[in-house]
Amino acid sequence: MDRLQFEVPVRIAPGPGLPVEEIYSVEQALDFLQDWPARRQGPVYQKAFNACFGATVDVVETEDACRAFMAFCRVTGLMAGDMMVPRKRGGEARALPA
Repeated sequence: MDRLQFEVPVRIAPGPGLPVEEIYSVEQALDFLQDWPARRQGPVYQKAFNACFGATVDVVETEDACRAFMAFCRVTGLMAGDMMVPRKRGGEARALPA
């Protein structure tokens, strides 16, 4: 497995009526974040961006970057309703609370 691949893909729903997308890796998350409008880039965005960038240079663990990206998606309302969240370090995945 690629060291920058997420354990569980992050499922996002970009908008009403649009298909759910899956983000599989730090690189895909960074691509998504780089396209995010500057006027909507707040502290949660910056934390996610920094964590994902840090993972590419081995300063941040991949799963920590994934959690930061998931937090960004939750705060912005992008997280798909059927997203499963991995438990810490080798546990089973669980559904997000509704």
